[in-house]
Amino acid sequence: MARSVLTALFATLLSAAAMAQPSQLNLRKGVTDISAQVYDLHMTIFYICVVIGILVFGAMFFAMIFHRKSRGVKPANFHESVKVEVAWTVVPFLILIGMAIPAASTLIAMEDTSKADVTVLVTGSQWKWHYKYMENEVEYYSVLATQQEQIHNKFSKGENYLLEVDRPLVIPTDKKVRFLVTSDDVIHSWWVPDFAVKKDANPGFINEAWARVNEPGIYRGQCAELCGKDHGFMPVVVIAKTPAEYDAWIAEQEAIQRKAKEEEQKLLAMNMDMTELMDLGSKVYQSTCAACHMPNGEGLPGVFPGLKGSAIATGDVRKHIDVVVNGVSGTAMQAFGKQLSLKELAAVITYERNAWGNNTGETVQAKDVNAVQTGK
Repeated sequence: MARSVLTALFATLLSAAAMAQPSQLNLRKGVTDISAQVYDLHMTIFYICVVIGILVFGAMFFAMIFHRKSRGVKPANFHESVKVEVAWTVVPFLILIGMAIPAASTLIAMEDTSKADVTVLVTGSQWKWHYKYMENEVEYYSVLATQQEQIHNKFSKGENYLLEVDRPLVIPTDKKVRFLVTSDDVIHSWWVPDFAVKKDANPGFINEAWARVNEPGIYRGQCAELCGKDHGFMPVVVIAKTPAEYDAWIAEQEAIQRKAKEEEQKLLAMNMDMTELMDLGSKVYQSTCAACHMPNGEGLPGVFPGLKGSAIATGDVRKHIDVVVNGVSGTAMQAFGKQLSLKELAAVITYERNAWGNNTGETVQAKDVNAVQTGK
């Protein structure tokens, strides 16, 4: 009975292994020279370990089978053999040296971020990534794009469930791209398996990594550090474009961001009415604030404060603006001054002050937010 169960289990494991994709059973070769080098190093060490395992366990089973007591074999009686002592000291030492040489070469290559063609500052925040191109006037946040209905099992899961974002990072192929990785709040980890890049994002520190992607395409990863309750909703998506396509994309993004700044300056001289502010504010709140403060504004008692009837949402409006724009040090309340536009900030603050029965009747305009941001 036991033998049949073990046979069935072994057959099931073999069947599952046969159906699995290669990347599910082993490291990916990736799309960079470094990732291929890491894969080759991994396989070299693996084969060395396999040979050691065969020799060690082979000797053990040979001794147990052919030198067993039932065959009348008498145990050897020796102690403190100098030759054996030397052998099991020197041989492992030589094996470790043989492993260390290719490993050191790979690690040195992984850490060489010099002579980069493009530099991107990657900043982790709960729970999104911010990308800033250091050579260009382009920066933006990248946020999970998976629908909430999929997360709550109301819709079927998509092909890239929890691995899709609204704005992917775009980099050129055949160029050395340096990543400067840091964090605004807690420790995150920026991980793209196909690049063999996995760097911790530590508050107050900048870690470096790099990649030279050989093939255009879409490459996915995620935060690999347990960074809070929405840790699983912090994906990384990178699109590698040809150099010509990348240059065109950069020029387009710079034009869009210049136009957005011009529009914001015009907005400072305008006033939006309550209806417009509340409509936009509701959308911004649901996408940005509801994860912590809940859609009904009641928060999570003991974890995230509620806004319904709170002193912040019904009290001094300037203090309310300051909290949303600059965040609250030492808490999970992020600074949204750089994440949202002046129009979005004004709308969401107006919404919080008039939703769920707060009904202060006050509107917050872009010029009010700008006054707090600039200290005027």
